[in-house]
Amino acid sequence: MTDVPKELLDPLLEWLKIPSVSTDPQDPVPIREAAEWARQKVLDAGGTCELVDAGGNPLVVGHFKANKPRGGEADARSVKTVLIYGHYDVQDPEPLGLWTTPPFEPTIRGDRLYARGASDDKGNFWPLLYAACEMAKAGELGINVRVLCEGEEERGSKNTNDWLMNDTEPTDACIIYDSGRMGRAPAITLGGRGIITTRVTVRTGERDLHSGLFGGSVPNAIHELVRVLSHVLPGPDGILREELRTGVVGAPAAERERWASFAPGDKLIELGGGTPLTPTSGERYYEQNFWEPSLDVDEIRSGSPRTVIPCEATAFVSVRLAPEQRNEEILSTLETILTDALPGYASIRFDNDAGCDAASFDPDHPVLMAARKGFARASGQETELMRIGGTLPLLDVLNKRGIPTVLTGFATLFDNIHGPDESYPLESLTMGAAGGRALLEELAQL
Repeated sequence: MTDVPKELLDPLLEWLKIPSVSTDPQDPVPIREAAEWARQKVLDAGGTCELVDAGGNPLVVGHFKANKPRGGEADARSVKTVLIYGHYDVQDPEPLGLWTTPPFEPTIRGDRLYARGASDDKGNFWPLLYAACEMAKAGELGINVRVLCEGEEERGSKNTNDWLMNDTEPTDACIIYDSGRMGRAPAITLGGRGIITTRVTVRTGERDLHSGLFGGSVPNAIHELVRVLSHVLPGPDGILREELRTGVVGAPAAERERWASFAPGDKLIELGGGTPLTPTSGERYYEQNFWEPSLDVDEIRSGSPRTVIPCEATAFVSVRLAPEQRNEEILSTLETILTDALPGYASIRFDNDAGCDAASFDPDHPVLMAARKGFARASGQETELMRIGGTLPLLDVLNKRGIPTVLTGFATLFDNIHGPDESYPLESLTMGAAGGRALLEELAQL
């Protein structure tokens, strides 16, 4: 078993025991308990910290002042400020029967720590917060550190994003530990896709009707919803229709060159338990998931298991957006296509969640160069550069505010986040703490 310092491991085990589920159904008591846990860690290390009501689950907002200035008073006034971010909320652990051990009873098996939140994001973020706390206590912080730990990331971060967009405190850089690595080496994620999500509801009558009396004579809402959705579903090659690809420019040459060092797409699909859509899906994996849009119908709700003709049907639809696409434009196009496909005897309604654009960060920016140097020093390995196909809405806000961001972390492809038996490598805890210290040290030199 990988040896993890007790002072790094034991607090995390406490945090993981708190069932801070923010997806439905959520219990406000453990949510606040998890937030208080993070707040107390900042206070115990000599920082200031408060729980902020931003309209939803509490935000943990803390601050450590630099206590290792490089020079005199004038130099102290020029000390940079970095924001470190993570989230304390977790996904619902259902189905519980598929867990080997209970999700909120953290368990070590072999070289992995198993629990809900072990990877996403308590176990990923804690080593970074731990590094900042230890450096603050030891008088080794050469940079001001702001702490932002939220409790609604698994619900889209809308309140956090609004708070951050209106935040006026000077911030020179941000470090986010909510990503991972492709192999053994540390990695920095240069960006992720944008997203729009909407609930599409089709209605065809006043009430559900008996199929023996009205079958074939009146429209069925499920049938009409499926027909309408067929107009926006991907083709057999997984490619969306042209109107939904507006703004797609494709991956630049430098990005394509990096893919050669990544695991083959076919292997990633296999490890994920998926089946390739086409014979070339593995070959196109990185292009499709990093640089192109995709649309998925994630859920359909309607009817019941009896002989009834439903009058209403709702689908939850999500669209991942390519780097140059704009969420308002694609959402408007999606609504137009679906509305135009609707027959005259039906009505359609859209209930939209907050969307966000993709975000990208320059690997040659001084902040990211310092991060790459710090990771190389801490790990003895060259830092890999990658993108993610997922979405962190916070990135869009940081990008628009002009805050250079180091999106990183030590999660792996095998952690099974959001699924049963979520886990985290024990070595990722020590790597994360060492990397976090190195990042703060290098950023203090800018």
